[in-house]
Amino acid sequence: MIAEGPLRDADERLGPWITGSSLPDGAAEFLADLGGIAIAAPVLGAVVAWTAWRGRIDGVFRWWLAPLTAAVAMAAVPALVIPLKVIVDRTGPPGMDGGGFYPSGHTATALVAYGGAALLLLPHLRGTYARRELVIACALLNFAVGLGLVRRGYHWPLDVVAGWLLFGMVLQVMVIVIARYGRGPAEECEPAGE
Repeated sequence: MIAEGPLRDADERLGPWITGSSLPDGAAEFLADLGGIAIAAPVLGAVVAWTAWRGRIDGVFRWWLAPLTAAVAMAAVPALVIPLKVIVDRTGPPGMDGGGFYPSGHTATALVAYGGAALLLLPHLRGTYARRELVIACALLNFAVGLGLVRRGYHWPLDVVAGWLLFGMVLQVMVIVIARYGRGPAEECEPAGE
């Protein structure tokens, strides 16, 4: 159904509309490259290092948990993407040889790297406005990476959407782990109703 069928038909209708858009090739290539491991992973690595250092300096309970969870989430990307690409074995857009295009690894990398970095930085930002702007910037960046990938003809739209949906769940697991195990003893023992 993913490799062939109605979803593929939808991709074949939508894909050329995006690849024929007026977004310049250079800009689309730049956006697609932002999803590569060579760019996205160092961004997350820098945020992991800074938040770990900051948490330790500030005496945060389990200061290592959130940065470690983000690093594990990033390591999960190839561990999950590669088997899925092999199992689905979906061919790419015209001009791309072979199979293994579903889900988009660049999309998954960008979502986990930039989304994980945003999740790590949120507690360090003061005010609702700054937090909201960080989340919006992260969402726009991930959308731009997906747009660049489809515009350059590296992936079908469904490959990108699958990367967002599947690895959005990885980010959700990251949030759950940090929320559940990152609380200090005082927070865990607060009386109900106060």
